[in-house]
Amino acid sequence: MSATQIILLLLGLYIVYSYVRKFAISRKINHYSASEAKEKIKNPSYILLDVRTDKERKSGSIRGSVHIPIGQLKSKLGDLNKYKNKEIICFCRTGSRSLTAASILYKAGFNAANMKGGIVTWNFSNKK
Repeated sequence: MSATQIILLLLGLYIVYSYVRKFAISRKINHYSASEAKEKIKNPSYILLDVRTDKERKSGSIRGSVHIPIGQLKSKLGDLNKYKNKEIICFCRTGSRSLTAASILYKAGFNAANMKGGIVTWNFSNKK
């Protein structure tokens, strides 16, 4: 095997490992629909964390949600320590970034969940 082939093999193995690890962590995280999240946040032991960008947040947000963009989440974990005793339900636009955020929080020792479908489904379910 050449050095290039070994490097490509190691890169491929790392990518597979990363996906398997993310999948394993996502199975440990609760996933709520928008309507389930609405019911949950009626209880003060749950909060919503908006991980969208500032620009996305300006276009509309869920009242009472905490905002930390996904790109700043790791550096601002300390800001969430006051919510350690609550389940933090992460949301973004469609539910992909929020799953990543929930995984980051889970690995940092928080009780984290993901809102499936993101704010798009929240807005849709609010119209009913």
